[in-house]
Amino acid sequence: VLGNRCKAEDAIGCNRIIQVLADAYPEFKNCVCTTDDLCSITTLLGKQCNIDKDNISTETKLQWSLSALSKQAYAANRTCLDVNKECVEDEVCNKQLSLYLKVCSVNKKCNMEECQAAIRFFYQNMPFEVAQMMTFCDCIQPDESCHRAKELLHGKPCAVTAVPPPSCLSVIHVCEENELCRKKYTTFRSKCWRHVTKKCYDDEACLETLIKGDMPCSANVDCKAAYVSNWGTMLRVECTCQNLPPAEQSLCKLFHHMLHSKSCFN
Repeated sequence: VLGNRCKAEDAIGCNRIIQVLADAYPEFKNCVCTTDDLCSITTLLGKQCNIDKDNISTETKLQWSLSALSKQAYAANRTCLDVNKECVEDEVCNKQLSLYLKVCSVNKKCNMEECQAAIRFFYQNMPFEVAQMMTFCDCIQPDESCHRAKELLHGKPCAVTAVPPPSCLSVIHVCEENELCRKKYTTFRSKCWRHVTKKCYDDEACLETLIKGDMPCSANVDCKAAYVSNWGTMLRVECTCQNLPPAEQSLCKLFHHMLHSKSCFN
């Protein structure tokens, strides 16, 4: 790294993921990132990690594979089970999904921070169309297999379920104390909920207006990208407004709506 231009957003989580990659693929142990941009899977599998197989680089195969998967993302009426199967059948997506599931396995004691780092790594290295397809997939009741696939794609229970569930006020507070999460929350709020400002937090009349009305949401491409970017942070942890004093209910319900309502994208 030259100077301080390349700084990992989550050094601890990044190192854990790199270790998983190194363990799974010994041939990549000597790879290094050579750009000032945030390192991506394409960098890890780029020229310095080139494996000569039929004269086609791993980087090229990666681009071809994810490009094909991106085209599938435009097909309509596909459930989370469909999406999960498509990822499993795609060589590159399958490998990245396997790495993520290995860290977030429910068969061992869950480490939420490690799982969140893994799910960030997974979604950040998917083409936007694919990440969006996975984020907004849903199921037709009561398809148990589909709901299981949805839980796997969305990091349940390890990355999003805390016991007991925190209040939505607590989630925002914890997020704002973390540099990475704070940046993502600021972007999400500005891209999706620009009417929800900190000034409004302390204005009961403002809050009541936002909550009772159809709170305006931009729902554009930038908003969707910001929402997808929230995966793997405290912003996706399931939260509640139960057991809070009446004075805090309005703000809590506002945060819950912002973080967990998909009405913005329907």
